Amino acid sequence: MKFVYESVMPAPVEEVFAFHESAEALVKLQPPWERTRVVQPPTSLGVGTVVVVETFVGPFRQTIVAEHTAYELNVRFVDEMRKGPFAEWRHQHLFFAHERGCRLRDEIDYTPPLGWLGRMAAPFAIERRLRRMFTYRHQVTREAVRKLQGGEST
Repeated sequence: MKFVYESVMPAPVEEVFAFHESAEALVKLQPPWERTRVVQPPTSLGVGTVVVVETFVGPFRQTIVAEHTAYELNVRFVDEMRKGPFAEWRHQHLFFAHERGCRLRDEIDYTPPLGWLGRMAAPFAIERRLRRMFTYRHQVTREAVRKLQGGEST
């Protein structure tokens, strides 16, 4: 299955990418309503970097281990779930020049747990949660790059 979320950031590609490379980015991007803790933050976005996060799926704690598998400065980086609740999860972060700054696009290819039942529930359970999460993440990114430029955050 595929989930895509994109929006335009009021900053050049280089600044938006730099925010994602910052040490605190992953923690800042965690929505406050998600019971999530970054156990092992990324040391870089480079290939081979491993990230460990604990989160809750319903009442169950899950440990998610992701590995960065692709990196092109100011173009994209990719992380893939090695351990976690999904049978498959590949998250591609893409950065494109745009007349108003940078178009940030998140593409997630995933296979939900529980086979056909997971696929049936995905539009309601998984994609609704992802949409809310990425709306928040893009807003945080937008505010962060505005602050870097010395502008007001909204």
